[in-house]
Parts: sequence; structure tokens; C-alpha cells
Amino acid sequence: MKHKDHYNDGYVQELSQKLYDTIPDFDKTSFSQELIGRLEDKELFARFDCIVDAMKRNMDSNYSKNIQALFGILGPELEQAEGMFNFGWWLWPISRYVERYGNENWQLSLLFLKELTKRFTGEYAIRPLLKEHPTEIMDELINWTKDHNVHVRRLASEGVRIRLPWSQKLLVALDDFDRYSTLLTNLKDDTEKFVQKSVGNNLNDLYKEAPQKAEFLVAQWNATGQSKAQEWIIKHGMRTKNKKQMLG
Repeated sequence: MKHKDHYNDGYVQELSQKLYDTIPDFDKTSFSQELIGRLEDKELFARFDCIVDAMKRNMDSNYSKNIQALFGILGPELEQAEGMFNFGWWLWPISRYVERYGNENWQLSLLFLKELTKRFTGEYAIRPLLKEHPTEIMDELINWTKDHNVHVRRLASEGVRIRLPWSQKLLVALDDFDRYSTLLTNLKDDTEKFVQKSVGNNLNDLYKEAPQKAEFLVAQWNATGQSKAQEWIIKHGMRTKNKKQMLG
């Protein structure tokens, strides 16, 4: 099954009930009527946007009130590092709602994403917040690098990637390299492969965009000692650079 096929008429009916259970004044009948039979010809993100548009029309106009209520829709946290796309995929339109409107209350949105990412990724939803409030968000993400929850630590890294797939390029890594390097350095010895992959992908993106900065960061890491995690991250982060060198 393709990703987009999860978001069908059955999903709309299930989501409408979940939203109604969480937000009693939510108009689940109108929401369902707007969407049922109208998603099949649309691609993945177009489906999300149709769902979000219908959510917005049938919820309160107050974003902050809605987000406070949506904490109640999230359900139990994932018990392991992997699995967000297997178990949390149904939350993607909720994430898309925050991605589109989160700057109406960025502080509350950030708190929500910290909880969301324990069930499903917030890597797309956090990027508009970073664009509008880079210093404040980066400071909080640096705090997240020390969180006990692997998903929170992973979002701290994944959200700031320059070239995140399916997303517009984000240059906060270059515009605030001091905070960015602090964030990645805090995670370079993380024992969870899920986090290591994200840090390595950050480094790979950095080599593509600003190779001198990438080399500087790697040199700093190597000068302060090595760990198996760091060695793996550097190797993963240099894969595109090394491939180009092999191809000449």
C-alpha cells in the first residue's frame, strides 16, 4: 500500500470520531461530508491539505484552543525507537495542521510537537517555527538533545536538516552555525542508531551545502576523542563526499 492510500474514506471516518471525542464542538458530520469520496484522485500531501482545510473549517477558529485539545488525541507513546511510520502514520494530518498554522502560537506548538514526536515525527511541522523563530527554537532543540526520549532527541536533529526529503531547504544550520554545531555535537555519541542516522544525514547535507563547515565540525569532533557512534556518524555523513571522490 502506498502512503497516500492510508488516507481514504475509512480514515476520514475514524479521524472524524477521534476529533469529535477530543473536541466536542467539532462538526464531524460536516467534516466527513467534505472529504468522503474526494481524496482518491489526490497525491499524498494534497490529501493532507484537504483534510487540514476541512479540520480548520469545522473546528474553533482559535488555534491555541484547538492545539490544547489535540494533546488528547495523541494516544500512547511509542515503546521503541523505530515504528513511527508503522503506528503513528494516522497523525500526519495533525502534524500538517501544526506545520501550516503553528506560528499562531509557536510556544504552544513546540510543546505539542515534543509530545507528537513520541508517536509520530514532527520534523516537517517544526520547520516553519524554525524559520520564524530560529534562535528561540534552536535553544530549545539544544535542550532536547539531552532528553531521555529517543524520539525527542531525534527530532532535535532531524528538524534542522538542510535538505530534509519532501521539504523545502532550510538554512538555519548555516545562518546559526554555532547553535547548529552545538546541537549536533551533543548528539554525536548518542547510542541510539535512530539518532545516529539523523546526525549523519545532517552532516551529509552540510557537506553538500557548505563542505568547509562540515570539515571544521568533523575536525572538532575528532580532536576531542572518538566513540563508535561518532565514527559511524562521520562515515555516514561523508558518504556523498566519498562517492564523488571515487567517481573522480
